[in-house]
Amino acid sequence: MKPITILIADDEAEIAELIALHVQKEGYNTIIASDGKEAVQAVQTHSIDLAILDIMMPNLNGYEATQLIRAQHNMPIIFLSAKASDLDKISGLVMGADDYMTKPFNPLELMARVNAQLRRYKQLNQPAAAVENKVLEAGGLAIYPDQRIVTMYGETIELTPKEFDILYLLASYPKKVFSAENIFEHVWGEAYYEGCNTVMVHIRTLRKKLGEEKAKNKVIKTVWGVGYSFNG
Repeated sequence: MKPITILIADDEAEIAELIALHVQKEGYNTIIASDGKEAVQAVQTHSIDLAILDIMMPNLNGYEATQLIRAQHNMPIIFLSAKASDLDKISGLVMGADDYMTKPFNPLELMARVNAQLRRYKQLNQPAAAVENKVLEAGGLAIYPDQRIVTMYGETIELTPKEFDILYLLASYPKKVFSAENIFEHVWGEAYYEGCNTVMVHIRTLRKKLGEEKAKNKVIKTVWGVGYSFNG
């Protein structure tokens, strides 16, 4: 079995080394980058299973590095940053991160989140029964679960891993209404907490990518006061 490799990108060497120590205790390999440019280069030259990125880094910040990484890779990305406002967290998730932790942080909590993301990623990329992996189609939309590709009238739509997971979950059960809590627990694999607007943010960006902002018949339907459903 291929060893798991974690990329740690932070311009503060002490923090990067602290994270690496805890990652290595879990039995994972580590690659350390001191800025966003090095992080992108590491992803291009190594097989990375998960990336932990600081946001405020020289050369390329965490947002810019994530955009470049997401263009070709879908491994989990966790932002670790001193930027602690709700807007910062939402921006991180919209840019393609799968999780967001603020500094100062508890290394044990960080490792719990790393392991949760790795489990989720592994489960989503394991071959499943053919009936579960069939192509889902609605109008011009097609979802290919094996390749984790979404197309609209033959044109590929670039989605983050979480956006794909949300769309595939909803499309797998047409007309069924999922609450934000249901979606969060299915996709993130964690308990939902009050006041969490992560799902709403992802739904909004997903709709934008699907071109639904001006569409009359939306693929993702909002059931006010209840949740969301796939209108396929």
